[in-house]
Amino acid sequence: MLVAIIIHAIIQEYVLDKINRRMHFSKTKHSKFNESGQLSAFYLFSCIWGTFILVSENYISDPTILWRAYPHSLMTFQMKFFYISQLAYWFHAFPELYFQKTKKEDIPRQLVYIGLYLFHIAGAYLLNLNHLGLVLLVLHYFVEFLFHISRLFYFSDEKYQKGFSLWAVLFVLGRLLTLILSVLTVGFGLARAENQKLDFSTGNFNVLAVRIAVLASICITQAFMMWKFINFQLRRWREHSTSQAPAVKKKPAVTKGRSSRKGTENGVNGTVTSSGADSPRNRKEKSS
Repeated sequence: MLVAIIIHAIIQEYVLDKINRRMHFSKTKHSKFNESGQLSAFYLFSCIWGTFILVSENYISDPTILWRAYPHSLMTFQMKFFYISQLAYWFHAFPELYFQKTKKEDIPRQLVYIGLYLFHIAGAYLLNLNHLGLVLLVLHYFVEFLFHISRLFYFSDEKYQKGFSLWAVLFVLGRLLTLILSVLTVGFGLARAENQKLDFSTGNFNVLAVRIAVLASICITQAFMMWKFINFQLRRWREHSTSQAPAVKKKPAVTKGRSSRKGTENGVNGTVTSSGADSPRNRKEKSS
């Protein structure tokens, strides 16, 4: 946790703060830029590290390793160190809420996703589902990295939208792959294993109640993320439609031509006022 706090401060001071001074962001964009900058660096590092573990331990060539020889109570050093680093990073996020002077209205949102990360990472670690947890983490981190790096580009140029479109497609695919791998591993692989007795000494939690709880937590989390994703897309669609609405309304005013000019000369918005040159009172004064 202390190492994570120090690295967080180094990235903030020597990278993000320098960019913020050049770009002159508003307070809202400033906090979001810092959040995306920190998370994109963490997601990229974790994704590369996790992919290296997957390749070195032949997870990609043999997917049955996700459930074969469960419980996976014995871990290699890099696997154990990866999980400890993940837990340390998300635990360090709690004091960072104070150090970064997070707004009160943003704290509940931050606490929810920090708690979800800790719950699932600690659950995979304690239940000896570290193989499945590693694959799902790498998949999720890659999609989240794409979102935050797209948001960084968007802050520098608001016309940049291609990254969000690609992220939207991969986000939905990521949720489907997460559900497929979870059901395949827990619902089929572990359900057909010979040893299905609860044994704390060997770390075997392959019983029906635990399998149902694991699948339920994963499915509920994926449904919650999809619900947030749909709300995010609807909000972006409304903002896009409202930004185009004023431009559409201004077009008829340009085609009025001379009639609009005459209207502005005689009055306001085309209506003749009492101060106009052709008012009855002025005619009277001229005739006299």
